Amino acid sequence: VMDWVKTVCLVLWVFTFNSVADDLKEHALKLMTDTPLIDGHNDLPWQMKSLFNNQLNTVDLYKLNSTHTNIPKIKEGHISAQFWAAYVPCNTQYKDAVRQTLEQIDVIHRMCHKYPEVFKFATSSQDILDAFEQNKTASLIGVEGGHSIDSSLGTLRTMYQLGVRYLTITHSCNTPWADNWLVDTGSEPEAHGGLSDFGKQVIREMNRIGMLIDLSHVSEKVMNQVLDISEAPVIFSHSSAYSICNHKRNVPDDVLMRLVSATLTHVHFHIHKAYVLLAGSSIIGFGGDYDGVPRVPDGLEDVSKYPDLVAELLSRKWSDEEIRDALGRNLLRVFREVEEVRDHQNGTKPDDIPIPFKEVQNSCRTDFGYQYASSSTCIQSFYPVVLVLTLLNKLL
Repeated sequence: VMDWVKTVCLVLWVFTFNSVADDLKEHALKLMTDTPLIDGHNDLPWQMKSLFNNQLNTVDLYKLNSTHTNIPKIKEGHISAQFWAAYVPCNTQYKDAVRQTLEQIDVIHRMCHKYPEVFKFATSSQDILDAFEQNKTASLIGVEGGHSIDSSLGTLRTMYQLGVRYLTITHSCNTPWADNWLVDTGSEPEAHGGLSDFGKQVIREMNRIGMLIDLSHVSEKVMNQVLDISEAPVIFSHSSAYSICNHKRNVPDDVLMRLVSATLTHVHFHIHKAYVLLAGSSIIGFGGDYDGVPRVPDGLEDVSKYPDLVAELLSRKWSDEEIRDALGRNLLRVFREVEEVRDHQNGTKPDDIPIPFKEVQNSCRTDFGYQYASSSTCIQSFYPVVLVLTLLNKLL
């Protein structure tokens, strides 16, 4: 008899638990229908490059199943706005990083053109709200890695004109003007003590043009220097709390405090650390780094699982208003403040002082325009060969 009673109790408990879970999921979906979920970072464009060499005509994003992201998963995940990463690896630095990045920007534009019923290209906070009203996913561009601008403010501005709305200051390599997170591990030497003078120019110019500053992947010194310099708020597009997971890619507590201006449950702990224990719900947002990581938490296998994360927050007694902040209101507020700083500086001249040539000189970088140099260093490297050939001709 007792075994029968235990079985009945177990069935009732499971039924009750499932009922509660269903209620939480329904509540989560309701919140996501009135507040846009904005994801700060997704590497699907890099999957288009690495899997298909950007031959988007050969890809059907409704049927693609080898990635964390496709159109059915986006719809199931209720993603209202997505910052797509225009990422190229660090080994393109000093070579063809700009071209490769432009190709990634191009493939994001082409995704929007190919699927206009799903994606709406966006460049502003208002564009996100407009796309939400149209039941489309606002598609924005973030360039992941300062090496992509090749130490050029003109390239930065040109990418802004192409729709780029954030720049991740470094990826996993130092640039000629900023130190990356590996410096803090001791595996790479510090090159600039954070930002060089030109790096500070980049930050100020990003403020002037209205480009979000992304501090994922940078060293701690860069984090704090940018927070000292920037007139606009910043983002960490895909970082977590260092005190929960002591990986140098994550954000230390003292930096999290300055921002007030692996399971599904574990993800909640990172959010809880940043929110309850430190700075409050005003700094929280979502940035999954889907299709840019080899492993994902249990329960968050792909972009379709975002409602489950919201349900998890509800089960932890987050209020509706706190969840709306995390879904998208925080990012929209930051975006608007960046736009306000830009508008306030309207009329300010672009910074056109180039990086000193000695800081970027390499065997195949031309020096045109620098007053103390008159020719390409690549051409100069061939002078001995030319001299030998001339001598041989004379001898013959």
